[in-house]
Amino acid sequence: MKKKHLTPMLLVFIGLAMLSFVAKDGVTLRLRPQQDKTYTITTKANMMMMMEVQGQTMNQSQNMETRQTFTAKEVTANQATFETQIEAIKMTMSSMGMKMEYDSDHPEKTSPMLAGQTQEIEKHIKKPTNITYNALGHIVDSIELEMSQLGAAIVELPEEELTVGSTWTFNKKQEVGGTEINSNMTYTVTAISKKSVDVNITGSVESTDVTGTYTGTASINPNTGLTTNSSTKSNISMTLNEQGMSIPVTIVGTTTVEVK
Repeated sequence: MKKKHLTPMLLVFIGLAMLSFVAKDGVTLRLRPQQDKTYTITTKANMMMMMEVQGQTMNQSQNMETRQTFTAKEVTANQATFETQIEAIKMTMSSMGMKMEYDSDHPEKTSPMLAGQTQEIEKHIKKPTNITYNALGHIVDSIELEMSQLGAAIVELPEEELTVGSTWTFNKKQEVGGTEINSNMTYTVTAISKKSVDVNITGSVESTDVTGTYTGTASINPNTGLTTNSSTKSNISMTLNEQGMSIPVTIVGTTTVEVK
């Protein structure tokens, strides 16, 4: 009897196993938060704004940290309703040698020059509201929630199954301060595991007086469809019209998001 060679057979089995493994790499993302669980989004944004006024360049830096909670009150196969509120905001601004600070947990320490701005901010802190998304992360019903960071945790998801290299894009139009802004974001899958779908992000934003780009990375929980963390860099150009003057403004910044 001829002795069988095991190596070729093992290679065949290994190849089949690898094919099976690759086939399982696909994932379909859907918004499925845990019922009654409260999640917390912490967003940190560091920005530098550069303006040219009558031939002079003025720089202003701003660091802002926002903490927001959202609780999955009602979850079905087709949609999820959250109760959400902004819990706290911290802000530091530096301009022309002056440093100004604000902490919603300690409003008595607010820099006097920020008083007017922070009064508007405080109108939106600890004000609960409900918002409903469908399984693909599209808003179904909500009251307008200014300054909300929920969009950093719930992104619009594709209908199709994803594998490494898959991409999806969504376009969004929204009105900010009476100006319609169009944004376009593209996600490219770079890795898939049981705990995470990792993506690269590229995007653009434009309106009458604003243009800009975004680049970054994010991780999405394949079980809940929620973003767990992200980091993006932005470069925005705009024109401000003040007292008959057109002031060119450039804003560069980095934003990090963590959801727990």
